[in-house]
Formats: sequence, C-alpha cells, structure tokens
Amino acid sequence: MSLPPDPPAITLSERPDWLYLLREFDWLYRYGSSGGSKLIRGHRKRVRDMLSKVVDSGPELRLREPEKKPVVAHLGRALDRGERGAVVGMARALSRVAEALTWEYGYEKVPPALARKYAYCEVLGPRGPVMSERLILGFVLFAPKTTYPQHSHVDIEESYLSVSGAWSENDAAVHAPGSLILNGSGQEHRITTDETEPCLLAYAWIGPEEKLNAPGMKLTGTRKKRVERGI
Repeated sequence: MSLPPDPPAITLSERPDWLYLLREFDWLYRYGSSGGSKLIRGHRKRVRDMLSKVVDSGPELRLREPEKKPVVAHLGRALDRGERGAVVGMARALSRVAEALTWEYGYEKVPPALARKYAYCEVLGPRGPVMSERLILGFVLFAPKTTYPQHSHVDIEESYLSVSGAWSENDAAVHAPGSLILNGSGQEHRITTDETEPCLLAYAWIGPEEKLNAPGMKLTGTRKKRVERGI
C-alpha cells in the first residue's frame, strides 16, 4: 500500500496575514528614527536587509502547534492599547495571527513568578514559522508590574521596539510605544514594566546561525552573584 502524498507546502504569499506582519517589521526598521545613533542606524539596516532577502526568496510557512502561556491572558489588552498608539499597524497585523502563535519561555528553568508574567513568540527565525538562519523576529509579552531579571546574549545583537505599554531597561529611562532599544553582544539588561498595563515588545536578533539556534539564554541570578561578576 502506498503512502498518501505529503500535503502541499504553504508559501508566505498564500497566507498574506503573515506577510503583512513582516512588512510591518520592515516599515518600522526602515522609517523609524535612529535618534542620530550610527550604531542604531546600522542595526536597522541590517535587520531590514536580512528581512528583505528572506521575503524575496518566497519562503514556505511552517506553522507550529499554537501554544499559550499564562501571560497571554494580557495579550488582548496589549493589542487594544497598541491599536490606539504609535505602532498601530504592527498591533493590528499581530492581532490577525494571534490565535496561531506559539508562546514559549526560552529558558530551561523559569522562576514560577516569572512564568506567569512573561513569554515570547518567534515569527521569523530558526523556529519559524518563517525560516531564517541569521535573523530572528518576534514578540515578547509582559504582564503589568513585571521584573524581567538581568540577562545577556553572547554574540547576539538585539533590539526591542515598543508596541504597547511603558517599560524601563536598567532603570535608565521610561520607554513608550514607538521607541527602540539596542543591546549589543553580552550587554547585561533588566526590564521592568508599568504597574497597571501589560507591555508588548517586538524584537530582532542578529547573530551567527549556531547562536540563534541555541542562544544559551541564562538569567544572571542573584544580586550577590552579579556583584561577584563585577556587575
């Protein structure tokens, strides 16, 4: 008895909601301000150049099993607020595919309190649904009054772009929707969010293929350990 044929592959062009979501990333990284920073301007260009190559190649769409985490209960509110803010196009595009997203933690061990207040989803990268080897695009969602502990990414260049909610990195400033933060390789950062509203950030990672496949994300740990490391 012969086996049934494999189902036909789905291309990105056949699921335009995903294509439009990627175009929102392109628009924000193409027309958003660099604030006069050459480093941020260079990062924006690298992101959009890599994204253009992926989209122009006509990639297949590999939809994974949708999965939710407790923090997804705040996604509706974050999207509602995003659609009334400075990044309305991104918020609306994400809402069109929200039910198909695979939310994850990214760490082997997640403190129980953080597991209820944080998760991320990848939309382009090694874990798909749009395949890319050197670029990851996705979203991270935080509940109100969240502290995302100190951490860093070796050999990975990372940017956060605010979609909804107010947040702070390393207690240095308050960032509103439309703002962008760049973290270089190995740069320690800690995120805190508003006390009453969730926070939704789009993110981009650039790095070697082996690092993006296994980024080795680790929380720095206790304050005592940070002091011992000279942080």
